[in-house]
Amino acid sequence: MTPDPGFSVHIVDDEEALRDGLAFLFASRGIATRTWPSGEAFLAAWPQPDCGCVILDVRMEGISGPQVADALSDAEGGAAALPPIIFLTGHADVPLAVQSLKRGAFDFLEKPFNDNQIVDLALQAMALHQSRAAEHTSRADLAARFASLSDREVEVMRLIVEGRLNKQIADRLGIAMRTVEVHRARVLQKTGARNSVELARMQARLV
Repeated sequence: MTPDPGFSVHIVDDEEALRDGLAFLFASRGIATRTWPSGEAFLAAWPQPDCGCVILDVRMEGISGPQVADALSDAEGGAAALPPIIFLTGHADVPLAVQSLKRGAFDFLEKPFNDNQIVDLALQAMALHQSRAAEHTSRADLAARFASLSDREVEVMRLIVEGRLNKQIADRLGIAMRTVEVHRARVLQKTGARNSVELARMQARLV
């Protein structure tokens, strides 16, 4: 799996040796990293557009990993908007890590962890983030296209999606069938839909 060159793994841990070790490990696999000595430092520098995933220690001096995750969630309006978070945890912190999973964390690894395991997990997390980002961009583009429709075109579009024929739409709206044909053509042109079935699928993505 090839990492997106625009993404970095952000490592948040108060142990310098662990931060440096992970940075070296990821560099050996061609993966960019940024390291942070505390949750406070990471939060102070947020947002980070290059953040493909976060490796976050559960227990640190100052605020804990779960507290950092909660602060990020508050800042972004929910865990779903965040890059995936992988928690590093000692054995005693496993129940806390499990609770974090329930609140939206991607996964957790118990120390000591396998080098290949943490790299593979980070790659999976970044792939997920890339997929989410692409879907977000696609939906935003789709929403903009539908927003370009006039009020009358929206009315016609809704009836097209319901499976109404041009004559039925004309009768429902009290307009000429030729006018319906013009509106239908404009709806398809503006949204980029090839036909009424594709138009229905596109609209369903925005619901």
